[in-house]
Order: sequence, then structure tokens, then C-alpha cells
Amino acid sequence: MSNKTAITVSTLWRYPVKSMMGEELNGAHISMGGLLGDRFYALIDTETNKVVSAKNPKKWPNIFSFRAAYTDPLEANASQAVWISLPDGSVLHSDQADINDKLSSFLGRPVRLETKAPDAAKLEQYWPEYEGEANEISSETVAGDAPQGSFFDYAALHLLTTSSIQAMQKLYPSGRFEVRRFRPNIMVDTLGLEGFVENDWVGKTIRLGDTLRVHISDPCPRCVMPTLAQGDLPADSGILKHAVGKNTPMVPFAGKELPSVGVYAKVVQAGWVKRGDTITIED
Repeated sequence: MSNKTAITVSTLWRYPVKSMMGEELNGAHISMGGLLGDRFYALIDTETNKVVSAKNPKKWPNIFSFRAAYTDPLEANASQAVWISLPDGSVLHSDQADINDKLSSFLGRPVRLETKAPDAAKLEQYWPEYEGEANEISSETVAGDAPQGSFFDYAALHLLTTSSIQAMQKLYPSGRFEVRRFRPNIMVDTLGLEGFVENDWVGKTIRLGDTLRVHISDPCPRCVMPTLAQGDLPADSGILKHAVGKNTPMVPFAGKELPSVGVYAKVVQAGWVKRGDTITIED
């Protein structure tokens, strides 16, 4: 891909509480640990000590109906409270004394809100193709290539291109393909390019704006999450079967080809990034 191709930052997304709906941003500081404030909080299932995740919709069927937003602008290295909007329209504050009781009541299981993952943290993942079998639910390690104690599934930063969204729409015209289905941190505008272009970025470093540089480590394997209902987006199993499943690049950390969309990245040089910033692929 030529460095002369016009590739820019389209928008940025932050998810203050893991597996809840998040915030669209015009700009953000991205540190060595990822986008400031992203997945800073998560719920922990107090019975299993596992991280609550939409990857297991059988246990947490309505977690995508919760939305989290910071109460004030964020400052680096400072803890910040969040508002959590519940499906019934009520709003909780992360600092209120009964926050865990309220969340547990709505979710139907005892949970606690935390800012640090348990040691050797794991989450549960549902595999619809194995429904009814012993391996229907697997136990997956959290933060494989991210700082320990964080709540990222694997890496601290996730990028997705408009070309990939368009490619999936062509493969499955009846599906609704929107950014929020795939929960990236940085949406990249690759106007004029076609296909899953970020597959070719794996192993390369890219510069975003004036200072931010990230190394693209792996394609982002996909699970059941993009098929789930989110707000007015309906549940649609065809998203995975007819679109994501058609793109199966080699995923280095897994050592095999997997259905993937978007890419994981590790921050090489921290910096501020905003809508419209130019992105350069460094060979």
C-alpha cells in the first residue's frame, strides 16, 4: 500500500466499562496502555471471580443494554468516576455505596465493579457452533498482549477500517454493519480502498497524526459479540457466518487462520489523536 494513499482517522471510541456501550470521541490521548480510560472498569462475577463479558450472552444476555460514560474529562494517571445507564433508564454512579447491589439486581447474578483484574484473569466465551456440547462455553485468558491487571481481551488497542465495513456489507447485503458492532478504539477512513485492507498492516508500524505510533500485531479474531443486539441494531447470526467468516487471515498469536475483522495494535509512542489526522504506513 502506498504511503500516498489518503488514510485518516474517522472517529475514536472509548468503553469505560468492559462489555458495556461506550463513548464516541473527537480526540483522545493514547498512552502506552491504550486509549485513556478505555476498559478502565469491569464487572467481576463474584461466584466465579471471572470477568463479566458479552462473549457469554447466555449468562449476561443484556449487558449491551448498559451504557457507561465518564462523569468529567479525564486526566492521565487519575482515577475517574463513571455514570452507568441501566436498561430501565435509571443511572448509577460508580462511587455510590450500593453500586454492586444495584448492578447485581439488574443482572440477576452477584457482581462487583472493579478497576483491576484478578490475578490470572479469565472470562467465559460462548461458541454457538458447539451449543449443547461440553465445549459450548470456554474459559479464555484476559489481557494476553496488554498490561497485566487490565481488562482487554488481548491487546490494548483495536483499529478497524471503513473498507472492511464496506467489504462485509457487500458479502452480506441484508446485514446492518455499523462501527458499534465491532467496538474498535480507532475507526480508520480508507476512502477509495477496497477489501479487508488492514490485513496487510500486520507486522507494520503506523503513525497517526503528529506523534502517535502503533505496531500492528495481529488481526482481530471475532466471536459471537458482533452478532448480538445493541440498541436498535438487531441480533444477526449472519454477520459472523456470511461476512466475518469470509475473511480468515493468519493470526500470529493463535498460530492459525481465523475469521477476523480489524487489527490489534501495541503503542510504540504515545500521543494525541483526533478526527481527520493523517495515518501513514511505515515500512
